[in-house]
Amino acid sequence: MTRILGIDPGSRITGYGLIDSDGVRSRHLDNGCLRVHEAEFPARLGRIFAGVAALIEDYGPEELAIEQVFVSKNVASAMKLGQARGAAICAAVTRGLPVHEYSPRSIKQAVVGTGGADKTQVQHMVRMLLNLDSEPASDAADALAVALAHAHTRATNQRLAQAAGWRR
Repeated sequence: MTRILGIDPGSRITGYGLIDSDGVRSRHLDNGCLRVHEAEFPARLGRIFAGVAALIEDYGPEELAIEQVFVSKNVASAMKLGQARGAAICAAVTRGLPVHEYSPRSIKQAVVGTGGADKTQVQHMVRMLLNLDSEPASDAADALAVALAHAHTRATNQRLAQAAGWRR
């Protein structure tokens, strides 16, 4: 089993989700949101860094998986999102964790089966896959989905590497 911390970055709300997974079976450990919307922007980045660092210290994940930035219409929002991602990534890297990045579309594809899934579909599938009593908050569900997508991708890559080694 590998402990994975999934992050759904946001400049006001950063979702997190922790799972243990062997790529086939995944067990939910914790999820929630780092809410930093009341502070000035530089202070928010510091709180994201500190919050992710505290999660790493408390739970000891072996890897961090994070959603990549996508640019829709508002470039300023995308820049802030990128900076929030940077704060979370720095918290992981300074503690020696490998960081894995996934596009929103690939996360939805891995968890729901379609890259065009909406937030309610992601929440529902996360609840089903992790056997949760209730649906987690949207940002936390997205973070759990990132962790699950990484667990599935990691397991597939390991199987491919083993198959390639067997053929040699």
